[in-house]
Amino acid sequence: MNALSCWKFKRSILAGIALVSFATGSLITARLMHANEVNADSNRVFELLVYHTMPGKVPALESIFRDVSKLQDKHDLKVVGFWVPDDKDPAWTNTFIYLVVHPSQDKAKKNWAALHADAAFPEYRKQAAEIIEKVGQDYRVDEVYMRPTDYSAMR
Repeated sequence: MNALSCWKFKRSILAGIALVSFATGSLITARLMHANEVNADSNRVFELLVYHTMPGKVPALESIFRDVSKLQDKHDLKVVGFWVPDDKDPAWTNTFIYLVVHPSQDKAKKNWAALHADAAFPEYRKQAAEIIEKVGQDYRVDEVYMRPTDYSAMR
């Protein structure tokens, strides 16, 4: 092997080592960045809301929330989705369900307060109050804050 060939061979090996080192470093950095994202979301909570309507009034509540959803978005209330049960189970017939994701419970309280203070909101509240079932003086709305498990796909 002459000196020029030897130099090219060594240069190729050096370039290969540099490339493998760069790829390994990039993978480690990407993994560490992902770990930080998961840790940053550790205060994130989900809020499940189940509205129980008067018989046959779910479509009316859907219509109200079609507009309310725009206000929710305006006030950083990030709704994951709205659902109406497709099951014929009588316990779920008159229910309207939605899920909101919040950075934290404190942020959730601030965003809900902002929505309720919005000048456009009272009209929607009035419309919904007429069709949501009441138990005594309380509207029948089930609310629960939830945290994802460590093995949950959605965190």
